[in-house]
Amino acid sequence: MQAPLFIAAIAGLLVVISLIQPLARRLKVAPSVLLALVGTAIGVLSGWLLYTPSTDAFNQIASVFVNLPLNSQGILHLFLPVLLFQTTLTLDVRRMADDAGVIFVMAVVAVVVATAFIGFALAPFTTVPLLACLLLGAIVATTDPVAVVAIFRDIGAPARLGRLVEGESLLNDAAAIALFVILLGALTGGAAPTLADGVELFLWSFSGGMALGYVGGQVLVRLLPLVRDFRLAQVTLSVAMPYLVYIIAENFVGVSGVVAVVVAGIVINLAGPSRVTPDGWTYLNDVWDQIAFWASSLIFMLASILIPKLLVDVGWYDIALLAIVVAAALAARAVVLFGLLPMMSLLQLSQPVSTPFKTVMLWGGMRGAITLTLALGVTENLAIDPQIKRFVAVLATGFVLFTLLVYGTTLKPLIKVFGLDKLPPLDAAMRAQVLALALANVREGVARAVSEYHIAPAAAEETDRRYRERLIEAQGLDGGMDEILDRDRITVGLVSISNREREIVLRHLRERTASIHTAEELLARIGRIADRARAGGRIEYNRAARQALAFPRTMRIAQWLQRNLKYDRWLARLLGDRYEMLLLNRIVLDELIAFTNEKIEPLLGRRVVEILTEILLGRREATTTALEALRLQYPDYADSLDQRFLQKAALRLEEDAYRSLYAQNLIGTELYSNLSQGVNDSREAADSRPQLDMGMRTEELTAQLPLFRDLSEDRIRAISRLMRPLFAVPGELLIRKGERGDTAYFISSGAVEVITEHVRVRLGRGDVFGEIALLTGQPRTADVRALGYCNLLVLSRTDFRSLTDKDPTLKQHMATMAAQRRQMNATAVEDDEPGSGDRDTADAAQESN
Repeated sequence: MQAPLFIAAIAGLLVVISLIQPLARRLKVAPSVLLALVGTAIGVLSGWLLYTPSTDAFNQIASVFVNLPLNSQGILHLFLPVLLFQTTLTLDVRRMADDAGVIFVMAVVAVVVATAFIGFALAPFTTVPLLACLLLGAIVATTDPVAVVAIFRDIGAPARLGRLVEGESLLNDAAAIALFVILLGALTGGAAPTLADGVELFLWSFSGGMALGYVGGQVLVRLLPLVRDFRLAQVTLSVAMPYLVYIIAENFVGVSGVVAVVVAGIVINLAGPSRVTPDGWTYLNDVWDQIAFWASSLIFMLASILIPKLLVDVGWYDIALLAIVVAAALAARAVVLFGLLPMMSLLQLSQPVSTPFKTVMLWGGMRGAITLTLALGVTENLAIDPQIKRFVAVLATGFVLFTLLVYGTTLKPLIKVFGLDKLPPLDAAMRAQVLALALANVREGVARAVSEYHIAPAAAEETDRRYRERLIEAQGLDGGMDEILDRDRITVGLVSISNREREIVLRHLRERTASIHTAEELLARIGRIADRARAGGRIEYNRAARQALAFPRTMRIAQWLQRNLKYDRWLARLLGDRYEMLLLNRIVLDELIAFTNEKIEPLLGRRVVEILTEILLGRREATTTALEALRLQYPDYADSLDQRFLQKAALRLEEDAYRSLYAQNLIGTELYSNLSQGVNDSREAADSRPQLDMGMRTEELTAQLPLFRDLSEDRIRAISRLMRPLFAVPGELLIRKGERGDTAYFISSGAVEVITEHVRVRLGRGDVFGEIALLTGQPRTADVRALGYCNLLVLSRTDFRSLTDKDPTLKQHMATMAAQRRQMNATAVEDDEPGSGDRDTADAAQESN
């Protein structure tokens, strides 16, 4: 009978949870606050019904809530993995990387500081050991972002504030639980209480959890393509993975299960979208939103039901200790926010966090279900003294209630005091003008509707009058726009452009002309550019746009693996990602330029629009240059990706045509389904991106060189055996001035630049450099750098001489090329410094060529 009652109790709680959502909105409080109050009320009512002599009618159901069949470990194992995984799955990880330093300090350092502050503050005022006080500090150090983020979203607080709070909550659970385990072991005598052992265990727990989580995430990433066409199977795999990772970490490896699940979720967040279809990824996220809603609400409700059980015989002494905990927790959080974070900003280790942001984060440190569950775990431990159990249970529970009832109900007014819920000053000044433009368009649309639908003018007059009055009011409030400087107008325009850029990318994602991976990468870059524009205007916008086109550090790591370990799949994937991102970015920029001239000019004026257009043209030129560099290097692959994009666009148009015919009842359901299935089959084939061939097959590269093109296959095969393939990254120094020349380089694809004191010479596909040093035996007299990614063939001194000695025609051809380059470089020097005729300089450039 117990199992059916428990199931019925959970079902009843789900009904209550569903009704709490609209009630919380009506009462204008965070749902978490209301969940805590209702859960506590259920706990109080259940205890009264179970023990009251008035009636026994409700004893069975009341017993379920008073004596929940789930202990603290059961609650954590059931709910925590899915909550952590869903949070990491939906976070903008790439944007959060910009605040990695801040998040780490708040998530790890702040937990340690809070534990120490609370523990040492309580120790002089209580008879329990210091370890027990520190244990309480670790329990209440973990924050619950649910209520805070809900408030942020409700009032439209800045997105960065929400990212900081959510990022903090992900890892501070891990840090707090790791500290809790260490201190609990020390308190019960199961582990050595030395500081060194504690630090070692803490580091092992974190690092081991990260390694296990990465492995688990990679396993799921590789399994997802196997069920690419089965959405339900994808969801099933994603649900199983966090539980497996958490259980293995906690129960078999002895590392942090929280860290393991978080890292696994980050791996899926970054790599998962490219392994499933866009519709499949959207479906998976939608299902996880529902799972997370159930889990977060139930764990909060169940933990709140336990509050009356944990609060036993509370007196004034307990309230005084609770006041010390509150003060110490606030002080610890203030030290980190107003002490460590500014120091990190001064050292350029993290982006600055404004004072209003820090104040809101200080007051937004609410505690929730994890704190209550850890406190319950202490009360369940038979090895702990009853006095310590009561001490932890009362203070942890009281602190949770305090943060929910005080912080939770006053956070929204605090945000309003700092004006974080209001439009920025520039947007506020533009509001009237934007409103006037929109209302004018609405009036024109209403007039067209009246004519099209033959509505009587008298009936339409009332609607038109309302919009006419609002338009007059808006036009009377736009005087502030004249006082805004062009510099500020440009900033507003750049932010508007960034918002539009984001919408265009999302449209391409919906239309499936862009993959989820490419769209997410581009959206992250757009977000960074917009943030920089808000902070620093045009200068920071241009700087961020240039950085968005730069090659990431991962590219150099992949290049090192390709060169030293002959592993080129990662590098090939990164190059393919870069081309696809640049192609989509250029298409988006073309649309942005048209949008700016059509929509921004009525708001900001022609002069500002000209500047904005110039900025966008600069971005498009830089993007096109980067795109063409890859196209020149891999023309066949670029053509295949261009064809793939056009095929996706054509499939979208074909799908729209079938949908239109079906909507007009020109085709039936069966025919429409058949045609749609054909489109889906073609789209699945188009979604599979071709693999980039790095082109490091020596014989084929040798045959492509103009120098050897007319030779026989046997001769090319013999020459290719002498060649060594080399892949160079942009900016790599291939030849250094003054070093001994022992190799010659043949450019199969890409471009290099020969740099001397007076001249720069660029060489491309089919050119040779470095051969003069082999012929003369003299040190190199110029630097040579790769301008882009280059496929090179390298020939040693011995093989070079053997090659030219065996083929007099080839030797003569190379001598002729050398003479031509000497003349070219000499002419370049004369143009650079008239009359100098510096033969050594020309020879230096030629020598490197």
